[in-house]
Formats: sequence, C-alpha cells, structure tokens
Amino acid sequence: MTLQASASTDSASFSLLHEQIKRWIWIQQWTELRDAQERAIPALLGGNRDVIIAAATAAGKTEAAFFPILSNLLSDGACAGSVLYVSPLKALINDQWSRLDRMCEELEIPVAGWHGDVSASRKQKFFKNPTGVLLITPESLEAMFVNRGARVPDTFSLLRYIVVDELHAFIGSERGKQLQSLMHRVEKACGRKLARVGLSATLGDMRLAADFLRPGSGDDVDVIESNGGAPDLKAQLKGFVFKPARVELDPDLENPAFEDSVPGSVLDVANHIYTTLRSSNNLIFPNSRQQVEMYSDLLRRACERDGNPNEFWPHHGSLSKELREDAERALKDGARPASAVCTTTLELGIDIGSVRSIAQIGPPPSVASLRQRLGRSGRRKGESSVFRGYCIESELTQKSDFSDRIREGLVQSMAMVYLLIRRWFEPPRANGMHASTLVQQILSMIAERGGCSAAYLWGELVTSGTFGAVSKDTFLSVLWQLGKLDLIIQSPDGTLLHGKKGEQLVSHYEFYASFATDDEMRLVANGRQLGSVPIGHALSVGQGIIFGGRRWRVQEVDQATKTVYVLPDKGGAPPTFDGNGAMVHDEVRQEMRRILAGSEEVPLLDRQGRALLAEARRYYADAALASEVFVPEGSKLHLATWHGDWLNDALVQLLRTRRVDAFNNGPVVSVMNCDLDRLKDALEEIGSLNADAAVESLVGIENLEHEKWDWALPDDVKLKSFASTRLDIDGALRFASKIVTNQST
Repeated sequence: MTLQASASTDSASFSLLHEQIKRWIWIQQWTELRDAQERAIPALLGGNRDVIIAAATAAGKTEAAFFPILSNLLSDGACAGSVLYVSPLKALINDQWSRLDRMCEELEIPVAGWHGDVSASRKQKFFKNPTGVLLITPESLEAMFVNRGARVPDTFSLLRYIVVDELHAFIGSERGKQLQSLMHRVEKACGRKLARVGLSATLGDMRLAADFLRPGSGDDVDVIESNGGAPDLKAQLKGFVFKPARVELDPDLENPAFEDSVPGSVLDVANHIYTTLRSSNNLIFPNSRQQVEMYSDLLRRACERDGNPNEFWPHHGSLSKELREDAERALKDGARPASAVCTTTLELGIDIGSVRSIAQIGPPPSVASLRQRLGRSGRRKGESSVFRGYCIESELTQKSDFSDRIREGLVQSMAMVYLLIRRWFEPPRANGMHASTLVQQILSMIAERGGCSAAYLWGELVTSGTFGAVSKDTFLSVLWQLGKLDLIIQSPDGTLLHGKKGEQLVSHYEFYASFATDDEMRLVANGRQLGSVPIGHALSVGQGIIFGGRRWRVQEVDQATKTVYVLPDKGGAPPTFDGNGAMVHDEVRQEMRRILAGSEEVPLLDRQGRALLAEARRYYADAALASEVFVPEGSKLHLATWHGDWLNDALVQLLRTRRVDAFNNGPVVSVMNCDLDRLKDALEEIGSLNADAAVESLVGIENLEHEKWDWALPDDVKLKSFASTRLDIDGALRFASKIVTNQST
C-alpha cells in the first residue's frame, strides 16, 4: 500500500517518538520534520511492517528510518534490541557510522561497523553484546554465516529490523539475489519474521521494489514515496562538432603537448568546464575511466597554465583507496574549491557535502543514474540543482552512420533529461534467474550448517521465493553439475557436503562476494591490445562491433582470459557515439523518437545543440522514420526498432542464428549484405518461435560467463540464466511477429 502524506501541521508523528529522540531533535534545533519522516514514524514504530522510503537525496531518509527504529529499541528502557543496516559500500558504512554514532552516543545505543577494514576486536565487542545498530555489507554478512554459522542465531536473537540502504543498487543484480537470500537466512536464524526497510532516492517501479524487499509478499510492503525536498532543476545541454587532434601521437615524438594530441572538440569541452566550473565544487562525469584520466589531466594542466592550485581531482575504481579519499576530502573540506572528475564511484551516497553543479560528458548511463548524480547538487536550502551536459557529434558526410545522422548522443541525453523531469526512472529487471548466485548460496548454506539435504536447499532457496525463477529440473541439474566439478559431494545418508574443490573455494576470502570484480574484456587486434570494453552485450563470433572510432569483426572470444580477438571491418564509417557500455531502456528510445518527430523549440539546448537537433530532425523526416521500419543505407539495412538494448541484443542474436549478419546499432538493428526479402523471412521465422525454443537456439553466444559462478553451471542453465538477465526474448519475439503482420497487411 502507498501511505499518503501527513496533513498534520503540529507533527502528530513527532509526539510518537521516544523522549530521548525528541530531545535530540530539539538540541539540533530542527523546527519541523520532513515529509518522509512524518510518514515513516507511524509505519515503522511498531516493528511489524515492511516499509520502503523513497525520497530525494538529502531529504532525510536515514532519519526517517532511524527515528522510529531507535524509539522502538528504547521502548523498554535501555536498548534491548538490535537493527541490521546493510549497505552496498564500505565507504557508505563509514559515513553512516559516524553520522549515527553522534546520535546514538547520547541515546546510549551501541553502533558497530562491520566490513573487511574493521578490526577483529571491534567485531568481537558486538558479539559480546549484540544490541544496537550493526552496519554491514552483504559480503561481511555472508562471511558471518560461513565462518560463524552456529553462532548466528545467538548473534541476531534480539534483532528487530533489517534496513537496506541504496535499495536500487541491489535490485536486478547477482548481489541483490545474494541479499534476498541472506535476509531470508537471517529470519530463519531468528525464527521469526523481521521488519524489512528499504531506502532509496531512485526507484523506477515501486511494486517491483516491494517484491524485491519481500519476495512473494510485495503487496504487503508499505511504500512511502516523498516528493518533498527535491530542488528545482536548471539544465543545459551544449553541442560540439567533432574536431580532430592537432597532432597525431607518434612514438618518436618527444613530449608532445598533451592538448595538441587530443581531439580539438575534447579540448573545447575541457576548456568550457574549466572556465565555467573553476572556483566552485562540482562533480564531472565522463563515461569511462580513460576519459576521467584524460579530462582530469587537461583540467589540471589548465590550472597550472594559469598559475592556480589544482581544483580537479580524478576518482574511479582503479585508483587506490588513498587517492580516492584525497578527492573526497578535497570536496568535503570546503577550504578551497574542488571538483571531482569521476565515474559511478561518486554516484551513491558517500558524504562529500553539497556541490554546485553536475557536469555530464556524453549521455548518462541511465535516467536513474542521472537522478542519483543530480541529488548531489542543490542540497542547500533555496539552491537549484544544476546540470550541464556536453555532447560531441561528428560532422556529417555522405558516409555518415545512422547514429550520427540522428545525433544519437545528443538526442539520448535530451530524452533522459525530459524523462527525469517527468519523474520517470528505469524499472529494475528483477526477474532474472541469477543461477550463478544460486551456486554461491548452495555452497554457503552447506558451510553454515555443516551439510544440507537437497530438499532443505530447495525449500530455503527456491520455495522461499528468492530463486523463484528456478525450476526443479534446473535446480537438480545445477546440483548434478556441482557434483561433477567436485564442488559438492553426497554422503551415504544423502547429506550434501563440500567436495575438495568446493572446500578450497569457500575457505578463500573472495568467496563472500557474489559478483565478479572484473567486468570488462580486453580487445586485441593482430597482437595489439586496443583497450577494454564492458561485456554487457552478447557477443558471437563474426559479429560486428564499434570501438575506438573504428569498426571491428569478432574472430574469437576467450572467456578464460576475458579477451575478444578482432580484425578491422570495412563496414562503413563508424559513429562518433559508440555508447558507454550501459544498457538503454525501451522508454528512453521511445522518447528519442518523440523528440526527433517534434518541431518545437528546445530551450534546453545551446545554439550549436539546436543546430545539431535540426539536422537530426531533417534526417528523421527525409527518411520517413515516423512510418518506415526498414531503412537502407549503402551496404547496410537498418531495422528501426526504437527499442532498448535488451530487445535489440536478443533480436541480433536470433537473426545471427539465421545467418543474418546483424549488430545492435542503438535505436536500430543494422544488418550487412542482406536484402529486404531475406531479412523479412528471418523475422517471420523468429516471430513463430516460443520463448523456450528461442533461447535454445542461441548456441552461438560466446560470452555467457558474466556472473561469478557461471563457470560452474551446466551449459543449458548458463544460457537460460544469461537470457533472463541480458536479453528481452519475449519482446524480440513480439516485435518480429508484429513487423511480419504489419508488412503483410
């Protein structure tokens, strides 16, 4: 159910809080509770309801949860209960630890952080008195079950709540499946149902989020969705036309000026950022670690050129913890201006204080990601949230690609801003099988209990709802494969135990994480490494891809070394915009189409941006893209789906099984050396398939091992699990069937 906003002017919710909590609020000189806090207090105070609190960044979600939770812990006098706070990041735990500790110290409620960097003595202190607030990552909670399984029931005997921060960061991922399983196992250890609380600033579908928080009983979860506290948005997108570098990098060239060796358009973007953002705190988001390094170097050199102290700090996952913390301290300190050039590492709620604006170079990964980033700006009362977008598009020629002709990067950025303004965010893809995480949880539960029966594992992992997409045949097939790999063995009485290899893997510290840390593959051509790319899209031998401003043809995919071997492909001029590795949703592509079909002025764009959009709209009209599905372009034929990457990737692989040379090209699926009749025949075949037959036909996908334990799965289960998370098979079948039907009428 959705709880309505309180109409009380004298805060009836405040009167429900424990006297010590009310005293703390008075001491802070708060004059009122925020909307989310007013509504969360009566929902959470009793400790018998599952609740999601969705509110903007800095809207007081943490206090909305903990004011009533701590009141509950104090309801019998001294703190006699505990709460488990689960966070996706150690840095977030450290932030919340200091934040809650200030409040809880006065309330005499213990607060303990628990992750790999916390000393054993501090952890032991919690075991001796397991009351108060325990802040933990899923990996550390997993380690607790594996290494201290027999003590878990005592450790959580007084537990009353499980709080999940940044809920959106878990939904639809292998880590989210792990968390769902762990929450169920905690309740099993306690012997009772616990109140589950989810906190997030970005949830696209509240019902899916509720089903994630309480699998099978999402309708019983109370949803508090607060629109209060979100600042006004000021946004501008600037367009740039690609300019080549003034010099080409040459191994024999000694110390070339770095500014001369990067594309002139990149230098234009960097100069505008420097001129506009220096002397204030900002976050600047390019779309790759390589771009982070390039832009931070250009901006640092600009500071040095003008005799100013450096104001621009790189921040990404490949940097050491110390270097990342240097950037965070510079932002938070406030002693002098500082801006971070960063990846998603500063997207979640690490406390860096308020920033003046958010700069985005190229389209953001998603609308939800854009919302998270903008939550960093405009946090002071009366301030607007400020967004500056930078889009580089190529100069059009007769050989220009479809992507360039529709100005894909610019129009996608516009679409995401428009959807953000309408408060639409991508709903999570929450129905994936995630068989990889099932393997981890099977091994973990065997470690926790010293052995389990297959029936017990089935009941706790599948019947419980956590792995509801797994059939009994699939489950038994997974157990059989684990036995073949010596990960598990079966004793004479039927108990499943660790095999020798399973014992070795579970005893290693890397076991506790359900996800693989290396999410990129190297691209190698003729023995030379071109770079690395995210592996979100399905790859098959012979498939065309775009990388580094060139087209390539896949020759081999080596899963073991995460290497893709390619050769140059003469498939025409590549687009300037080749994506950022993120999967784009159907609704974003539909919004792009609406923008291209429109004729209204767009105040969001600067002068160059408006000129680029005008070119894109002319092409859309001239090519009759409002009605045409098949768009010829030289040796290529585009199938204009205007759908997201899950559907397009599925369609590409289904076409390739029918010997149609297809590749995902953003809003279209492009095919090479294929006439229209042959393409229509292939689509007719695809449209006649059912989902199971379609998945079984995808035997050519080479990079199926996306998740950590995929290597331990039977091939057919690996394929089904991949398709359930990475492909929209049903959508592709519907699209193919619809196209064939429409063409025949």
